[in-house]
Amino acid sequence: MSLKIRLSRQGAKKRPEYLVVVVDSNKKRDGEYIAKLGHYFPKAEKPADKVKVNFELAKAWIAQGAQPSVTVGQLLKIQA
Repeated sequence: MSLKIRLSRQGAKKRPEYLVVVVDSNKKRDGEYIAKLGHYFPKAEKPADKVKVNFELAKAWIAQGAQPSVTVGQLLKIQA
């Protein structure tokens, strides 16, 4: 089982909100996940409110072998 850290879409039409989740790579985008690491609000007015990720927990999952997607990798760089 290979693990991925990726986004899962939430929110209403034209008001996207994403969860940053750890998931088995064979699961659906919005399917069940193993752990929730944080939120991403792309339409937030303040840049500081866009990304809320538990960085320490994300580092722990990466140390266990979870691979972040390209977008999540960029979000973690912003957070760090």
